[in-house]
Amino acid sequence: MKLIIQIPCFNEEDTLTTTINALPKHIEGIDVIETLVVDDGSFDKTADVASWNGINHIIKLPRHTGLAGAFRTGLNECLKRGADIIVNTDADNQYNADDIEKLVKPIIENNADMVVGARPIDDIKGFTLFKKMMQKLGSFVMRLVSSTEISDAPSGFRAFSAECAEVLNVFDNYTYTMETIIQAKAKGLRILSVPVRVNPQTRKSRLVKNIFCYIHKSSFTILRMFIVYRPFRFFAFLAGLFLLTGFILAIRFLYFYFTIGGNGHIQSLILASILILTGVHTGLIGILADLCAINRKLSEDIQLRVKKLENKQN
Repeated sequence: MKLIIQIPCFNEEDTLTTTINALPKHIEGIDVIETLVVDDGSFDKTADVASWNGINHIIKLPRHTGLAGAFRTGLNECLKRGADIIVNTDADNQYNADDIEKLVKPIIENNADMVVGARPIDDIKGFTLFKKMMQKLGSFVMRLVSSTEISDAPSGFRAFSAECAEVLNVFDNYTYTMETIIQAKAKGLRILSVPVRVNPQTRKSRLVKNIFCYIHKSSFTILRMFIVYRPFRFFAFLAGLFLLTGFILAIRFLYFYFTIGGNGHIQSLILASILILTGVHTGLIGILADLCAINRKLSEDIQLRVKKLENKQN
């Protein structure tokens, strides 16, 4: 069984050596361990440092695509190189590399398709109290939306089986963490969360420059993925709200009409009509969105077949 550890990098020459040296050389159940660095348009010596440290595969992107783009490229390149399991870790040595064995074990034992490393949020000294609260709130919302038991949804320290990596499609350009969880659950993949350790912070996060910006972008990603993979449920919920409010106002108008007359309450009837029509239209949009989702699934099936053919040829 072949494991490839991928490390997306952007200007990581100062920390990459430490990260690489900490990677495990042997893991029970794994026959071959290789490493892959995705140089995401760095303008420092990241690629040179990777080469000096004996990285097996170095992918240099011509321009900076962002974390999600580098992650997506890494998955595809690992699959082309015959990976049975792919582990993603950060180049800043944030995660304790000794716990990679804990990530891959459920996949080796065929108990999971994706394994997410759960950091000890309360014990991370580099996190402010507000950031810890937002991390927990974000994970709570993700559990509700995705119907999973992931305790640390923003964690980038995770392992994927080859089958899982093949079916994932990362659309977001900001981050992949939330999107891949929702996708994996929607596609019937098994997701587990295991506790992992972290190392002392070496630098500030480049992804979370501003916590409010991160919350805004992550919320938009969660909402968009929910609409993409649960379109009928989303629009049916909205339609239900409009219809319920409209019917309540209509009943209110009828009550006053048959008791004291309808004078002065015509506004309720007009608003009720608007809300009921909006609810009906929203429900129709939900049906159309559900049909589009069916077409998307068919397209993804075709894409998966093409990927498998390409990977066999490589």
